[in-house]
Amino acid sequence: MSIKLLHAKPKGIQHTPFEDFLAVLIGTFVVGFGIMLLKQSAIALGGTVGLSMMLHHTTGVAFGVWFFVVNLPFYYLGYRRFGGKMIVRTAVAVALLSVITEIHPYFIDVAQPSPAYVVILANILIGIGLLILFRHRTTLGGFNLLALDIQDRHNIPAGKVLMVMDGTVLLLSLFYLNLQAFILSIMGMLILNAILAMNFRKDRYVGS
Repeated sequence: MSIKLLHAKPKGIQHTPFEDFLAVLIGTFVVGFGIMLLKQSAIALGGTVGLSMMLHHTTGVAFGVWFFVVNLPFYYLGYRRFGGKMIVRTAVAVALLSVITEIHPYFIDVAQPSPAYVVILANILIGIGLLILFRHRTTLGGFNLLALDIQDRHNIPAGKVLMVMDGTVLLLSLFYLNLQAFILSIMGMLILNAILAMNFRKDRYVGS
């Protein structure tokens, strides 16, 4: 599926604005639940979230500051390549995810989960949520925007691009992770990006 299909879909099969809103809400809800599980098990994340966490640990500057700064060039890329509407949807998704991730613990208590099981479940949930967002021309910013741009330009699946970038972040996270957390984080990265690589390919489906 070309990134062009994220902007202009064939007549008769376009999603309505209400469908897009529900998809963004559901996608961020699912992703937020997966992130909550990983946070409670002290497992690292990839992407700009993981990069910002690493910069926070190594410099002492607040995570939120780094997350804002790191994402700036990616939002510019997204605006230049995909237009203002996609960036607005992405900004809404990021805001929703920020709130939803903090709300989940008030409604569910996960006591002493198996770290390995959490990694499997959480990354499956995050993968499903991201696929929902991708199919509605929405991302969570950061590396996702760059991966979609590379897929459009060079026909390389977004999942494989994300695997390389997330792997680099996880390698750098060795500066503050213990060995067990690092191994589990790698396992989670492989699960997540395998889901994206298998289900977000231009040659396997057409835009919906």
